[in-house]
Amino acid sequence: MSQPWDYIAKLVCIGDSGTGKSSLTIRLCEGRFSSTHDVTIGVEFGSRVVPVGPPASRDLETDPQIHLHNDVPEPSSIAQAGGSNEPIASGLPTPPRKAQEIQKKMKLSLWDTAGQETYKSITRSYFRGASGALLVFDITRPATFASCTQWLQDLRQIAEEGIVVILVGNKSDLAGDGSDSNKRRVTKAEAEEWCRQNNVVRYLETSAKSGEGVERAFLEVAERIYRNIETGRYDLSDRRSGVKSFGATGGASSRVPKTVTLGMNDAMRKGGNTLGGNCC
Repeated sequence: MSQPWDYIAKLVCIGDSGTGKSSLTIRLCEGRFSSTHDVTIGVEFGSRVVPVGPPASRDLETDPQIHLHNDVPEPSSIAQAGGSNEPIASGLPTPPRKAQEIQKKMKLSLWDTAGQETYKSITRSYFRGASGALLVFDITRPATFASCTQWLQDLRQIAEEGIVVILVGNKSDLAGDGSDSNKRRVTKAEAEEWCRQNNVVRYLETSAKSGEGVERAFLEVAERIYRNIETGRYDLSDRRSGVKSFGATGGASSRVPKTVTLGMNDAMRKGGNTLGGNCC
């Protein structure tokens, strides 16, 4: 029996209350959206197994920096003669077939933190040992964007150095089409400039309501963490790194929460309760 995942990584969703952090987590784990959701008290937990590295990473179609140094397609090893399917006889031995790529999988341990000031002392303790973070604001509420600077400062003071952070502008469905229905108050240009000034690797916009961009946000964090694993930036035996390999966590005998194993965009395609596994 093959192992269910290769690595496990701790991610935190942070940001002001009402920005949609819980809705993003539920959309990723269960593929559904609820227009009414109770305010998070303290911290809520969810998990999801996602593909990392090639071949799945090629489908991200993101900026070149996210790909691993060896994640490039190889040219065909057989030259074709004219329009024929027969290889040209060169007198050289036929090169061996390329071994089929084995897809790596990462289990994301998602901690959805409360955004209210009341729970700061509780939620910040969960920053420790996180290897990735989604810093979420509401594109229709400038105050939630302004708060991102303080959230980032708190995160970097407590979390390990080098934590992967992506800025997420949620509620993109309210941006409209340029008409009076456009409720956007924070532009992409403003958010991208903030990322440059604060050394945040990426800005993405999402809609927990429609599902647009949700999987991509989590998958990009996971892919960047995987790249760090491949380059040896984490000590997988140190719990403070926020990343563990399958064997280091006790293997199949470990008692771990039930997870949902899906490919890219499955949550948006299937939706509803057909996914099973109430992980959030």
